Amino acid sequence: HLQQPYDLDDKVDFLKEAELSPGKRIRPHIFKHELLQNFSFHLFAKRPVEPIDDMASFRRSLARRICLAALQIRLNVGGRSDDPAFTFVEFNQLDSAREGCAVCSLDMTAEPNRWYEAVTTSISEIRKLGLHGVTPGEMDRYASALLTDAEQLAAQGDMISHSDQLAYLMETVANGHTFMSPEQSYAVTEQALSTLTLEEVDAAAAELCSHITGLKDGEATSTGVVVAVACTPKSASDPASEVDDDRLCAAIREACAMDVEPVEDVVVPQTLVTDEELAKAMEEHPPKWEEGRFSDGTPNTPADRITRPFTLRRLGNGIRVGIAQNTAESQRGHLRLVAPGGRDAEKRLGFKSGALAVGARAMQEGGSFGRFSREQVELFAVDHLIMVEINCNEEALTMDFVFPTTNVGNSGYGDAKQLGITGTESVLQIVREILVEFNWEEDALNRSKQSYRTAHESLGKSLEGKSTEMIMEAVASGDERFLSIDVDTVNAVTLDDAKNAVMSQLMPSDIELSLSGDFVVNDVLDMILQYLGTVPADANSEYKVEGKDTTSNNFSGVPALQLPGKHLDLELEDSDPRAVAYVAGAAPNAWGFLADGSTVAQRVSDADKRASDYDKQRRAHPLFANAALSLVSEIANRRLFSTVRERKQLTYDANFSLTGFERMNGGWFLVTVTASKEKAQAALEACKETLEAMQTSNPISPDNLESAKRVVLNRHEGELRTSQYWATMMSGIQEESVPLKGPLSVTDFHAVIESMTTRDLQLTLDCMGLDDAELYTAIGKTVQPEGLVDDGIVKASPMAGMGRGGALKG
Repeated sequence: HLQQPYDLDDKVDFLKEAELSPGKRIRPHIFKHELLQNFSFHLFAKRPVEPIDDMASFRRSLARRICLAALQIRLNVGGRSDDPAFTFVEFNQLDSAREGCAVCSLDMTAEPNRWYEAVTTSISEIRKLGLHGVTPGEMDRYASALLTDAEQLAAQGDMISHSDQLAYLMETVANGHTFMSPEQSYAVTEQALSTLTLEEVDAAAAELCSHITGLKDGEATSTGVVVAVACTPKSASDPASEVDDDRLCAAIREACAMDVEPVEDVVVPQTLVTDEELAKAMEEHPPKWEEGRFSDGTPNTPADRITRPFTLRRLGNGIRVGIAQNTAESQRGHLRLVAPGGRDAEKRLGFKSGALAVGARAMQEGGSFGRFSREQVELFAVDHLIMVEINCNEEALTMDFVFPTTNVGNSGYGDAKQLGITGTESVLQIVREILVEFNWEEDALNRSKQSYRTAHESLGKSLEGKSTEMIMEAVASGDERFLSIDVDTVNAVTLDDAKNAVMSQLMPSDIELSLSGDFVVNDVLDMILQYLGTVPADANSEYKVEGKDTTSNNFSGVPALQLPGKHLDLELEDSDPRAVAYVAGAAPNAWGFLADGSTVAQRVSDADKRASDYDKQRRAHPLFANAALSLVSEIANRRLFSTVRERKQLTYDANFSLTGFERMNGGWFLVTVTASKEKAQAALEACKETLEAMQTSNPISPDNLESAKRVVLNRHEGELRTSQYWATMMSGIQEESVPLKGPLSVTDFHAVIESMTTRDLQLTLDCMGLDDAELYTAIGKTVQPEGLVDDGIVKASPMAGMGRGGALKG
């Protein structure tokens, strides 16, 4: 357990203190650096750890967790106004055995010119919680969420890894808490929450926020030290971006002096689709199941039978459905919705550049459906413990949902508990509303644009990011589909541009839905039939682009690589001396299609004149190229590590990756090496030598192959325990745009990997642009800014696995 307080060393050098008002002190500190893009603010106080060793202390810890959940949602949902001041904000209190105390912290980032507003807004929200507590609705909502969370943990109790159990045990004992099994914790949580009162939670809120509320004149000052640390860009062209100790203290003082009003409860719907609305939809658009159809040669799957390891069908409106049961993640599920198109569709269908990408982010930032406001929908997702992520990459619009499969949004306890709908039903309601009743909002678009602007500006100050962008621009011949979206392009996208681009991709006939989780498959199929089978077949057809080929399988290939290759150099101002090197070249896509339309399987067969009938049969399998590329990638990574790092000691990290496109023909490989400036050129040459040796003097050996097979198969086996991996595997199986991906890619995975030979991999290597004349190389180095003064701080050497570079991982 934590050691007792002790006297400080005489040599402790405290931060200087500033007085906000008589008797109200904080310790401000400003850190500035030329490579910082955003303003970040960290306000924290340290308190003694309260041991949780009886029911009273456990109730207080639950009350604190309810307060923290309420404040976090207020900041994330309510705080995201039409023009939010901050881009990220989090308030938390954690017992830290390492720090020897409980750390209560506010962490926030904002645009440099809006730091003052961001500080005052976030601090005033904390004061609001401390002074007025939580609402009855918040109390019920987050108490229910805590109980559901404890229930899920109890269900997964026997599947928690030994390392996680040990880490939890050590942390618990070090903090003086009583260690409980997940089952015990759930029982005690239910018992405590059933009698927890609003007054107890409000008291916990007052104690939690006392270090902030105590800074106002006339309020009781809390004990302990309050520290405010701000990190900001060094050179500020805008006067509003200037930060110093006095201005920071003034912002905190102003926030603490503001009058705050209690929060009003938001009416959160129990369901997004009522029984009456569902019955009407069933009558107007009667749903039906159809056979699953595939392009890899697999026979159609029946429309009325459950199959193993997954059930694959289509709805009458055209939506492709794949569903698999996975009990390894108890009471959890993952849904992935894929609409083929992505940034390729921007170019192919004539949309404004960046419209689909910015629109996808705007959809993530929005969330208003039909008659429900964004706040109502987001709180519905919070109540049902649903996480949503919407992304647009080069070739698809993807929506990922993580959800509980049990009843959530429940009220009451014990025998008086009233069950809400399941998380699975909730997530299907959200998917339905996105397809038929999504409301596009200008403020969501503005937040999306701000996110992209920030990302692009950060890229320009990142050595790895800027170097990767430079070599990508070279190999892709400047094709916008493969580059980051610049500020001018982002600013040019209007709400109509974003709406038309995204909704044109969400026609039922183009969509594929993959669902995996701990549920009864028949029950979920019935829900899918009701909620998604009743979506009209012509939904969103008004957004179809006239005069263009809108079929989702008509993808462009990557641009042909301009030969010969070339070398690029980049210098970026940074006080930290380091370098990153890249080697890139042409490669097939994930399924073996090259940019010219030929395939790995064809080239291998043509090159191997002595192939047996068995070899020809193996190489005709749709998974052959995918499996070969996985093994080649694993072997290349091992070779680079052993040669460039261990034998020649030229790098901290070397990584080989493939772009791994599934729908576009062709792609690239990328070798990323992090090294010192002095060794960067030697590390680059060593990488080129390693790749050349794999083709010539040191070909792939049987030992290399067997080792790679073990790694790939073990990784596959481990990931099969996650619902996300199942959803990812099923995505594309029924898509015509991924012709070789079908049920065989899963059912025959082990057999195809085990059947691979060194000859297969050597011939696969010959399909990649590894010759010296075909390689594009780049070295990015930092240069010290003029007038830099050495601060005398000894920089730590980068360690293996820091993961610099390697941006092209698909």
